[in-house]
Amino acid sequence: MKRTAAKKLFHNPRPGVARRVSAPAAHRLATASCRAAGTETRRAPGYETVADGYALPQPQECVLILDFGSQYTQLIARRVRECGVYSEIVPHTIAPRDAARRRPAALILSGGPASVTAAASPTCDPALLRLGIPVLGICYGMQLVAKLLGGRVWAAPRREYGHAFLRVRHKGDLFRGLSGRLAVWMSHGDEVTRAPKGFQVIAVTATSPAAAMADPKRRIYGLQFHPEVVHTPKGKDILRNFLFRIARCRGGWTARSFVASTVEQLRKTIGPDDRVLCGVSGGVDSTVLAALLHRAIGERLACVFINNGLLRKGEAEAVRRAFRDRLGIRLHYAHAPQAFLRRLRGVASPERKRRIIGSVFVQVFQREARRLGMPRFLAQGTLYPDVIESRSPRGGPSATIKTHHNVGGLPANLRFQLVEPLRYLFKDEVRRVGKELGLPDRMIWRHPFPGPGLAVRVIGAVSARKLRILREADAVFLEELRRAGLYDKVWQAFAVLLPVKAVGVMGDERTYANVIALRAVTSRDGMTADWARLPQPVLAAIANRIINEVKGVNRVLYDVSSKPPSTIEWE
Repeated sequence: MKRTAAKKLFHNPRPGVARRVSAPAAHRLATASCRAAGTETRRAPGYETVADGYALPQPQECVLILDFGSQYTQLIARRVRECGVYSEIVPHTIAPRDAARRRPAALILSGGPASVTAAASPTCDPALLRLGIPVLGICYGMQLVAKLLGGRVWAAPRREYGHAFLRVRHKGDLFRGLSGRLAVWMSHGDEVTRAPKGFQVIAVTATSPAAAMADPKRRIYGLQFHPEVVHTPKGKDILRNFLFRIARCRGGWTARSFVASTVEQLRKTIGPDDRVLCGVSGGVDSTVLAALLHRAIGERLACVFINNGLLRKGEAEAVRRAFRDRLGIRLHYAHAPQAFLRRLRGVASPERKRRIIGSVFVQVFQREARRLGMPRFLAQGTLYPDVIESRSPRGGPSATIKTHHNVGGLPANLRFQLVEPLRYLFKDEVRRVGKELGLPDRMIWRHPFPGPGLAVRVIGAVSARKLRILREADAVFLEELRRAGLYDKVWQAFAVLLPVKAVGVMGDERTYANVIALRAVTSRDGMTADWARLPQPVLAAIANRIINEVKGVNRVLYDVSSKPPSTIEWE
């Protein structure tokens, strides 16, 4: 990912226009024991619990996105935020009273893989469309609006996928300032054949008789195409028109406003004599979290760094030095590699490894917390992708991709109040916040590193020997990327130790040694990713060094899989 991408995230959508900035809904404060076990969550006074069980400050300007299962739902949220308006994904089953309680500036109904003509297709409460809140339906969302309001939706005689040209009949507010002919991206098998009463068809394509519809009086709009994807070049302009001309959003979702309102909210929630415990790893998430808390409460922040023996080469000392010399934050260090490796011995299942690491981490963390006098609050650097991948955002039967260490819950006997101010931010938004806090680029642009560390990059059972091999190979990979000026141009890069051996020849001897896979991806937020097209000479230099310098490796592979269908990490 290029640095310019994150810089575009937070900006003033209407330069020169003054506006009030309200507290964003991303400031989530609650206390948790183990949610998976069904134990009760406590919350700070003055916070309102919402549909997902967490608490948020009121009031705020927020666009709610009802998720019907589209692969682009998270992209809609990103595009809205890029326009300077906070957005949040909620289940399509959200009750009208819960939506109204949130006081959203608008509702957006996402696309989805189902057909609205099917009996069991997902739907929403029709009363949501009678709340007087501006509504935009996208693809499936438009078809559902048509169905719920008395229009007609049929299977299209000719399905429409890919590029299409939109002919705008009536520009109105939605297409104001745009050409009458627009390139758009279609992906649908059904179509609206009759718009509901009060609606007019405002755009068509060669095969879609209703590519966009509008009821300006009720401020309900529908788009059959996807404005959120890059294949619709003017899509963000259309979304911006909906947000600012139709929904009358004020904007103001910026890194500076986020920091200011978060610091203010943290100071209100955390009492003048209360302390906060924060586990840090040296990654951008926990580092930004620590810097944010340090700005809010100063020396009442107690940061704990646990060396679990699963870190990259030289990482433990680098983290200690960075917090001491660059951030001026006191760090409590716990050396506990044996506690983790002992429990991981012989365990091959990635999910079991994650759970074991989480369990041991809590035990060590609890011990350190007692040494520090058990502060009242616990801070975690949970991000939005962690939440989305660990549970179905729709509240339905969709599968959990993996258990994230930050969202798996805490034991009931840890009586902390939980502070997760980054919970609803994407990774590059966190980086922009880190920049606003004055963190050095080396820390802000550090590649993501999984909570379970190298344990999920050693495929199969973990051992000290395997970790040594992986550490050395990974260090060579990252060093060569930096040497070639490529480290900051990829989202994430790392080595993986595969559970196979291969035959090779080194000198005049036959070898039977380990195989290393290299993984480098480009991405904006980790929700989707593409494999990085690294120059062949760079890959050749990396492979040559690993095979020659890392004892026990005789073969290097490069992963050319994208997400989806693959995940970024191998486990």
